[in-house]
Amino acid sequence: MAHHRPCNGHWLWFPLMLTLMVSASSDGPGLGQEDGNGGSWWQRTVFYQIYPRSFMDSNGDGVGDLRGIRDRLVHLKDAGIGATWLSPIFLSPMVDLGYDITDYTVIQPEYGMMQDFEALMAEARRLDIKIILDFVPNHTSDQCEWFRRSVAREPGYSEYYVWHDGREDPSAANGTRLPPNNWQSVFYGSAWTYHPERGQYYLHQFTAQQPDLNFRNPAVVEEMKQVLRFWLGKGVAGFRIDAVNHLFEVEDFRDEPETGTDRDPLSYGFTHHIYTKDLLEDYDMVYQWRELLDDWSREHPQDAARIIMTEAYANITFTMRYYHSLPAEGTGARVGSHMPFNFLLITDLNRDASAPDFVFTINKWLTYMPRDATANWVLGNHDQPRVGTRFGTERIDAMHTLLLTLPGIAVTYYGEEIGMVDYRDAIASGPSSQRDDEAGEAFIVFSRDPERTPFQWDDTRNAGFSDAPSTWLPVNPNYRELKLEAQKRAERSHYKTYRELVRLRQHDTFRRGSMLPVPYSNDVLTYVRELRGSDTFVVVINLAANSRTVDLSAIFPRLAERLTVASSASTSGYRTGDIVRTNQLLVDGNDGLVLRSIHVPERERANVGSAQRGSTNVLWSAAKDAAVIASIIIALGTSYYHFRHCPPAFICGGSK
Repeated sequence: MAHHRPCNGHWLWFPLMLTLMVSASSDGPGLGQEDGNGGSWWQRTVFYQIYPRSFMDSNGDGVGDLRGIRDRLVHLKDAGIGATWLSPIFLSPMVDLGYDITDYTVIQPEYGMMQDFEALMAEARRLDIKIILDFVPNHTSDQCEWFRRSVAREPGYSEYYVWHDGREDPSAANGTRLPPNNWQSVFYGSAWTYHPERGQYYLHQFTAQQPDLNFRNPAVVEEMKQVLRFWLGKGVAGFRIDAVNHLFEVEDFRDEPETGTDRDPLSYGFTHHIYTKDLLEDYDMVYQWRELLDDWSREHPQDAARIIMTEAYANITFTMRYYHSLPAEGTGARVGSHMPFNFLLITDLNRDASAPDFVFTINKWLTYMPRDATANWVLGNHDQPRVGTRFGTERIDAMHTLLLTLPGIAVTYYGEEIGMVDYRDAIASGPSSQRDDEAGEAFIVFSRDPERTPFQWDDTRNAGFSDAPSTWLPVNPNYRELKLEAQKRAERSHYKTYRELVRLRQHDTFRRGSMLPVPYSNDVLTYVRELRGSDTFVVVINLAANSRTVDLSAIFPRLAERLTVASSASTSGYRTGDIVRTNQLLVDGNDGLVLRSIHVPERERANVGSAQRGSTNVLWSAAKDAAVIASIIIALGTSYYHFRHCPPAFICGGSK
C-alpha cells in the first residue's frame, strides 16, 4: 500500500466535502423504519455478538452455555448494549461448531435445554435486551433427519437436497462416475461427495458433512419458514442469516470459469463463483423472509419490530441489493434485510491503512447505500482476527471511537470491549479440527479458533469463564493482565472508553446527524457530526504512533474556537471535560478523540450573517439530492483513486 505525505492544500478536499455533507438518516421513515424521529429500536442500539461456547460456562464442563449467557447478560446492560445475536445454539454434531444443524428447533445439549433458552429470554426482557438468533438455511448436518430421508428417496424428501448423477469417467471401465462439475468447497476440495446408498453426488459448498438444501423445492422453502415462525413464537427479535448468498446455484450445473490466479483445482480460488453465489434468487428468498417477519410484526404489534441481518461476503453492488429490490414497473420495491452486514472495515482496512484509506472505505458504503436505508459497521466477528490483532493493541480505543461514532448501527464481537486479542496457540483438539483430511494442514494455518477463546472475566481459574480442569479452547494467558474485572475497577481502561462511547452515541447528533469525513493528513482521520439545533461533534483519530498537531479550523471553519473533550482513548493525555483549542490541537499517538461544540441557539448568534446561513441552507439542500450525490461522488471516487496513487509533487509533496 502506497503512503504519501500529508497533502498541503486542504482545498483539494472541498468538492468532496460539499457532496458528503449528507444526513445520516433519511428525512422520512423509509423502508422498514418505525418512525422518522430517531428510527426503530434496531437503528438506535449497539449489537453484540456472543459466541456461546466461549462466553460463560455455568456447569463446569468447559463449554459456554445458555445459563452462562443469562447469568452474564447484565454485563451487556452495563456496557449499554441493546441487542445480542447468538451464534448457532441448535442441535448439531459440531463438525463446524453449530453451523451444521441436525434439528433447527432443538437446543444443543452442551448449551442446555429449551427451558434454559426461555429463562434467557425472560432475563433479556427484564434487562430490555433483544435476542437475535443465527439462522443457517443454506445447509444442514448430514445427520439431519431430512438428509437421511432424502438419501433413502423417501417421498416428500427426495429433492430436499441438491443431487446429481455425476459425469461419466471415460477412463474407467467399471462405470465409475465423476463429480458433476468443477465447483469447489469453501473449505477446500470438491463441492460434491458421492453417496453410495443413494448412488448420486450431493452438493456441499462447505464441509462434506454440510449438504446444501435445495431451495428450488417449495417444500424446503416452507420448511425453513416454519423454523422462523417457531423461534418468533419464542420471542426472538430477529435473525442473522448465515451465508445467504450461497442459497441457490444455476440449474444446469455448468462449470465455473477459472480465475487463472490459483492453479490448484481443489482450491476455492480456482474459479470465479458466478454460478454458485450471488444469484438473483438469493435476494428473492431474503425478500420472502422479510415479508414473513413484517407480517408477524403486524400481527403482534405489542412487540418490537423483528429484523433480518444478512451475512454475505460479496461486492458492494451485490450487497446493497439485500436492502431492497429495484422498483418494478407498476409495483414498489420489495424490502429485504434491515442490516446487510458491512464488512468493509474488516476486508478493506488493516494496520497499514492511511487516513485517506479510512475515509474512502467509509464513503464507499455510504455512497452505494440506498438513501432510505440505515448504515451498519462491523469491526469483528467469529471468522476474523480480533481488532487488536488486525490494527494493533495500541489502536483498540481509536478503532472503537471510529465504530461508535459513525452514522448508523455498530456491531461488536464479544470481548472486543475489553481489548481481547487472538491467541495463536488456541487450536481445538476436538470438534473444530474435524475437517476433510486434505484440508487438515490448511485448517491449522487458517484456523478461526484464535479469535474464539473464552471471555476473560477476572483473574480466577480460566479467567472466570469456567471451573472445569480444562476448557474447550484454552484461555489466553494474558487474562492475568487483561480482564473485565480489573478494567471496571481502573480509572481508565478499554472497557470504560467503550462504555463512554456507547453512551455518547445516544446523543441526537450521533443518532440523526450528518457526517463529513476528511483525511487531515496521511495519519489523521477527522470527521464532523452535525444536527441542526443540537451540539456538533468532531472526531479526531491519530493513526500514527507519535503525536500530531491539527488545525481543525482549517477544514471545519464553522467550529467554535474552543471545544470540550467528550471522549478520549484510555492512554490519552486528555480527560473528559478538558477544553482544547480548535486551531492548535495536539493529538497523542493512536488517540481517538471526540470533541463537542455546545449548541448556541440561533437567537444568540445575531452576529452570524444571514448570507452565511443562507448559503449553508443551500448547501444542505443540494447535498440531500440523492441523484447529485450519486453522480458526483462516484466521479470523485475515480478522481480520488488517481489522486491517492499519482506521483505529482504539487499534489502529494512526493512519497515517503
